[in-house]
Amino acid sequence: VIVPADYHETKRAVMAALELDSPVYIRFARESTPVFSRLDAPFEVGKSIVLRDGTDVTLIAIGPMVYEALIASGILGSKGISCEVINAHTVKPFDENALLASAAKTGHVISVEEHQIIGGLGSTVAETLAENYPVPLHRIGMDDKYGESGTAEELLDRYGLTGEHIAQTVLSSITDERGSI
Repeated sequence: VIVPADYHETKRAVMAALELDSPVYIRFARESTPVFSRLDAPFEVGKSIVLRDGTDVTLIAIGPMVYEALIASGILGSKGISCEVINAHTVKPFDENALLASAAKTGHVISVEEHQIIGGLGSTVAETLAENYPVPLHRIGMDDKYGESGTAEELLDRYGLTGEHIAQTVLSSITDERGSI
């Protein structure tokens, strides 16, 4: 299961999928999304990419939420919170090593997806952490609700999936866990 973050990563994901000798499901965004990766960047199925190093919290995201996580990281950085941002473009097979290394460094993980948090990236992250390295986790995504119709921008705002909303959720999560920022 591959969920590319932008146009260039989609091209790389399709090319990588052609090389696999197994079934592949690639989940695409409905609308155009900002392009922030390089067309010539490496892409390996099952290998997450650390886009930004950080020490306070890990934001692990898929698809168009990777860009929103980068926005949130910038907002949080201006408040003195250092975010590690991981593009987990492959949900299955999942790169447990990248998540666990980051969790050991930051001690707090936030998963971000524009998908149900049950059965998606959030579940995969929760299971990996619970079985290997339990740290505080907050899952951002569709909270077991049916989606509504609207533009992509309206829906991201409605369900709290914009960079600004993600930053607020991270602030709340860290404050709840640590008692202060």
